[in-house]
Amino acid sequence: QVQLVESGGGLVQPGGALRLSCAASGSIASIYQMGWYRQAPEKQRELVATIQNGGSTIYADSVKGRFTIARDNAKNTVYLQMNSLKPEDTAVYYCNTGIIHRDATVDTYWGQGTQVTVSS
Repeated sequence: QVQLVESGGGLVQPGGALRLSCAASGSIASIYQMGWYRQAPEKQRELVATIQNGGSTIYADSVKGRFTIARDNAKNTVYLQMNSLKPEDTAVYYCNTGIIHRDATVDTYWGQGTQVTVSS
């Protein structure tokens, strides 16, 4: 089975920076999409950023210019560099990965979530 392990969350002051990492492991033939979502208390989970197979990216309007998504294909790892953090960025951040298995089936997986808190 595929596992996603997230790291990098924490408590930072407004204007600070964090880098989140998500490493996928298990029975993986290829990864066609990796991305980050976040969910604040009493709010719906929302897209933050995704990176597609081939390198195209999508960002939520609220994070454009501040966050950067990147990947290391050799390590099956996706990163989210978060700069100029704002209190409204406070949420649990979840890694999501679309995987093609060796038998050609596809599935999506979620990381365990990592808390990002931006507060003075």
